[in-house]
Amino acid sequence: MGVAIYVEKAQNSLNELLSEAHKGKAVFIAAENGWVVKLVPTPVMARKPRKAGSARGQVWMSDDFDEPLEDFADYME
Repeated sequence: MGVAIYVEKAQNSLNELLSEAHKGKAVFIAAENGWVVKLVPTPVMARKPRKAGSARGQVWMSDDFDEPLEDFADYME
C-alpha cells in the first residue's frame, strides 16, 4: 500500500512523506497539470577512508606548466 498526495499538501508534509518512503511505502506526488513523481529511497553508499598518496604516479605536471601560452600572447599585452 502507498501514499498519493497532491503537491500543495506535500509541501507541508515532506518530512512525513520521506519517512514513509524510507519505510518502503510507495509515495506518489501529483500536480493538477497531470505530472506525477514517485519518492524512492536509495541506499547511502559508505565512503572508504581517504589514503594519502593513493594517486602517486597517476598525476604529472610538465616542467613548463606555468609558462605563458602562445595562443594568449595577444591578451597578455
